[in-house]
Amino acid sequence: MSISNIRIATRESPLAIWQAEHVRSELMKQHPGLNVELVAMTTQGDRILDTPLSVAGGKGLFIKELEHSLLNGSADIAVHSMKDVTVDLPGGLALSVIMKRADPRDVFISNHYQSLEELPEGSSVGTSSLRRQCQLRAYRPDLKLKDLRGNIGTRLRKLDEDQFDAIVLAAAGVTRLGFEERIREYLELDVMLSAIGQGAIGIETRADDPAVLNIINPLNDELTKIQLIAERAFSRRLYGGCQLPIAAHARITNEQLVLRGLVGSPDGKTIIAGELGGLTESAETLGLQLAEKLLNNGADAILRELING
Repeated sequence: MSISNIRIATRESPLAIWQAEHVRSELMKQHPGLNVELVAMTTQGDRILDTPLSVAGGKGLFIKELEHSLLNGSADIAVHSMKDVTVDLPGGLALSVIMKRADPRDVFISNHYQSLEELPEGSSVGTSSLRRQCQLRAYRPDLKLKDLRGNIGTRLRKLDEDQFDAIVLAAAGVTRLGFEERIREYLELDVMLSAIGQGAIGIETRADDPAVLNIINPLNDELTKIQLIAERAFSRRLYGGCQLPIAAHARITNEQLVLRGLVGSPDGKTIIAGELGGLTESAETLGLQLAEKLLNNGADAILRELING
């Protein structure tokens, strides 16, 4: 069955709209004459701005409404930042396409200081991510970390209002929205290991919709998809928490995959990290094995305490 129209479910935030427009552009390159429309919506995660996501219910709050639109037939695909996508999808849905990954690193942004190292003792850094908080506290325990929510523009405005001395954001989002000149330092993965799936865009579909899958399949990047299989398996074994202090990044060289992962205590006093390598065809197994290794090395106690409150 041929399709002449595709409806994309997307959040209304500037970054989400950029990503949906990017997918629309790529689809129209592949299929001249295809009509692609955006179905924009405000999600629960967008509405709750005064509570850390770890308390409000996690990053799944950003995608539930989008997934509902797929299930009720009001949209054909949903476009997500992969770091927001929960490891378990609703029945009947599938992550059918993972696009080529952008820079997975985090970036340091400040109006007064050129690097994380240069920040004076006691400086305030804005981030609500437990992943970033635990690594920042481990690297610079002298800093004051303050919660920071909102879209990228809102976060930059709060920085410009001198509510913070610096903020930490994902490189991919900052670059995609044209704020690259604000970046003072790219934080290497040895300093700040990235979130699961960071930098990658995913396209979710109904699992039983081969006509739509046929349309979007050319946008898939197989190497990125394999990386995310490993990272998401790692996260799933670590209780699947997008809002837990968990980080992982997989890299692939000549069909060899190396996965780095860590779990940290929120105070940064304990960081349990590890690395595992193997063939790309074993990506999921490597993710599960590395997670098991970290759980046995003390990560289980950290995560259970956070989950049980």
